[in-house]
Amino acid sequence: MRTIIAASITATILASVAPTGSTDVPLERFRAFAVDISNTAPRAAASTVDIAINRWSTDEQRDQLLSVFKEKGQDGLLSALRDQAPVGFIRTPDSLSYDLRFARQHQEGEGGRMIFLMTDRPIRMWEAMNSPRTIDYPFTLIQLQVDKDGNGVGKASIATRIRQADDTIELENFSSLPVRLNEVRRVQ
Repeated sequence: MRTIIAASITATILASVAPTGSTDVPLERFRAFAVDISNTAPRAAASTVDIAINRWSTDEQRDQLLSVFKEKGQDGLLSALRDQAPVGFIRTPDSLSYDLRFARQHQEGEGGRMIFLMTDRPIRMWEAMNSPRTIDYPFTLIQLQVDKDGNGVGKASIATRIRQADDTIELENFSSLPVRLNEVRRVQ
């Protein structure tokens, strides 16, 4: 009985505490139309998604995360990523904002950019308690490809496993398809 009461109290506290969104003024803010047609959605779903980037991760942060991953694998990377200060947030109209923990950009031809974002994905109480197979897919990865005006497309892998095979880093998505981010546009 005490276990049930403790679990109920914990669930109530966790449900009332929102993940902290970074309060910095964003360097850049993007809005996209997200379309999820994967095998994990009960039906096709579409929604807008807001992404705010407050700062870019440094070369040192990238190197540190890569080093931890090579030494300690996915679990070590997850722990090190959670220790990173938020670099921004992601939010849909019907959800809380979740901190992004890593943000890098790569310049491409004609002023375009490839933007890479990574965070630990939110794990719900039921998932944490029951440990289904999805628990082995703790990362969310987002890739945006935008032109010089900040318009473009992207994709979001909501539940991803990261592992090393020889000299290659492999990403395995739990779902059959990543979420498509259409009509990406910079709004700030």
